[in-house]
Amino acid sequence: MGFRKDIATRLTRPLVQIIARTSITPNALTWTGFLLIVAAAAVIATGHLFAGGWVFLFASAFDLLDGALARITGKTTDFGAALDSTLDRFSEAIVLLAIMFVYARDQSYWLVLLTGFTMICSFLVSYVRARAEGLGLKLTEGFFTRAERVVVLGLGLLLSQFSGILAIALAIITVLSFFTAAQRLFLVRQKLKERDEKVGNQ
Repeated sequence: MGFRKDIATRLTRPLVQIIARTSITPNALTWTGFLLIVAAAAVIATGHLFAGGWVFLFASAFDLLDGALARITGKTTDFGAALDSTLDRFSEAIVLLAIMFVYARDQSYWLVLLTGFTMICSFLVSYVRARAEGLGLKLTEGFFTRAERVVVLGLGLLLSQFSGILAIALAIITVLSFFTAAQRLFLVRQKLKERDEKVGNQ
């Protein structure tokens, strides 16, 4: 997780330093990214998956910028974190729903089902983390997190002109997200056990 965060920081730092000199706020970037995701979903729903993929990847870049801007300007807030997390889940849902709409229109019902499972497993990854934080645990570990899901789905959309590629991307996201949710659940159990043992030894 630290390695991925370090790469993201290096990639976004020059642009974030420029944005920090303006009046643009982290929450403004969060909302801009979300609105662009809605636009991407609309493009995807019309069947233009390649174009929608580009808009989706461009919009997802804002998810890197808002947090980095908040940190560099010292404007990190609990509400900002909650807003970002909420709109992230909404963004995932609306894009996957657009893909489901395309498959339903083509009467590819097993692919509609696959996309539904993709949504469930993706949400499980985030839910386990949120539940862990509700229990007072810090949980950033995870083999296949939102960044990886965005990249795989974006590539699936861009290469969707090749038969079956988008379905393969969805299947990858589903399987690896399920694995990651299970991994995080195991880590929660481990961290709770360690915390209980620490309290017991005090």
